[in-house]
Amino acid sequence: MFRFSAAAASALAALLVGHPAFAHHPGTAGNSGGAGPAITIPATTMEQGHVAVFLLHEYTALGGLSDAVLVAAAGRHEHAHSIGSIQSTGLGAAFGVTNDLTVSVRLPFVLRSDIREGTHTHVHGGAAVNSVTARGDSSGIGDATVLGQWRFFNNPAAGTEVALLFGVKLPTGATNVRDNQGELFEAEFQPGSGSADALIGAAFTQRFGPWSFDANVLYVAVSKGTQQTNLGDRFLYNAAVSYRLFGPLGRATGIAGVPTNAIYTHAGHTHRHDDGKMHSHAPELPPPAQWALDAILEVNGERHQRQTIEGLKDPNSGGHTVYLSPGLRASYGAFSGFVSLGLPVVNDMNGLQSKPDHRLVSGLAFAF
Repeated sequence: MFRFSAAAASALAALLVGHPAFAHHPGTAGNSGGAGPAITIPATTMEQGHVAVFLLHEYTALGGLSDAVLVAAAGRHEHAHSIGSIQSTGLGAAFGVTNDLTVSVRLPFVLRSDIREGTHTHVHGGAAVNSVTARGDSSGIGDATVLGQWRFFNNPAAGTEVALLFGVKLPTGATNVRDNQGELFEAEFQPGSGSADALIGAAFTQRFGPWSFDANVLYVAVSKGTQQTNLGDRFLYNAAVSYRLFGPLGRATGIAGVPTNAIYTHAGHTHRHDDGKMHSHAPELPPPAQWALDAILEVNGERHQRQTIEGLKDPNSGGHTVYLSPGLRASYGAFSGFVSLGLPVVNDMNGLQSKPDHRLVSGLAFAF
């Protein structure tokens, strides 16, 4: 029987370029052992030798810029764009290298819809015409992310764990997607960035009975990629409170925070007592699969630096977004799924940009 936490799958990072959007982990089997977050990265790792596979989907609806705003920007010779939505559907897997080291990998398919821009042209005679061009959608395979999670502090009696996060985003995504007019999309709208980026951060978990508090920070150091563009470094921070609404928490006599799945199966054995008699013990059976449901409330934030194109900073890029994200997680045996709705409470974007209206993140996972 394997032992997982509420977020053991740790599909911990696949970046979407352009708009603040970060992909997440759905958790896996063992969510029946204790509550845990949907988006925040926990400090808990997978047990050595076990694997989780998962499917994740993120949809961000954006408040697009109006035609009037785009036309006015074009008249000022400002390069402004509007986007309708950003979607990412990713497949991934997580591996328990040791009990304290988990490595995850994820590859997304990215779709940006309804990309429009203001254009400034001069007709015969020199008259200026400002208009809006509908460039269409940009879609394709995105950049893969590999992330390690090393738990360097674990106190089961206190329910406290701390882990180091480290990894890399690889330039596996498409960078040659063209618009409705056959023009190459700018780097910020491509499914892939063309850059290899480093990730470093930390995660913290504290459990008390049916409650779990998790927090993490993650810094993404972005390098120059396609079209001589650096999309800008990112700093992500998350915090979550989770509560087990119903379902098992662990042994009735166990320590709070130790999941039922921590009860290991072992072979039967025979041993001799001091009275000289032989006694046989049957194998300890794994606990039966049970339903569990967690309520989750998270704060998910991201600061994104302005992008630079051939060394020049784009004033209409970067910013700071914070979501308040209620959600639910259900699990049964080796299966787990979650849904989280993010509502922006801070929407401080630089210059003229489409701002997030809401974000829906969901996931399914299976562990073995």
